[in-house]
Amino acid sequence: MFDKALVKAKLNNIVEYIDELGRIVAMSENEIKNNYLVYHTAERLLQLIADTMTDINMYLIKEKKLNVPDDLQSTFRTLADNDILPKDFADQIAPVVGMRNLLVHRYEKLDRDVFVRKLKKNFPDFKKYTIFIEQIL
Repeated sequence: MFDKALVKAKLNNIVEYIDELGRIVAMSENEIKNNYLVYHTAERLLQLIADTMTDINMYLIKEKKLNVPDDLQSTFRTLADNDILPKDFADQIAPVVGMRNLLVHRYEKLDRDVFVRKLKKNFPDFKKYTIFIEQIL
């Protein structure tokens, strides 16, 4: 049985993380990069947002009995293929999973400049995601 309250609670978590991250994104790139507490807080909030989005994606995929993708990045595309997210938006936001994986698993050294630029550029996508998911509730 579809648990709308569960999805709503996860969306509320994302909104809280966005609010916290928004205060950091409003800072200059240099302020973020040069203050390790601010920088690592931004990393962690991005991780929390990405993890919560993929939790929601997997929940929707299972509840709607959609094909389970091989990886978490593809969950966005699976939702797009089933008209839950717009295809262009799914392609745009899916790489957040790769960024999250770089942060968590430290596969390679993450360039702070690149991270901060991508974070600032893609920050509005997190709110868009919540809007699209709220529309299906």
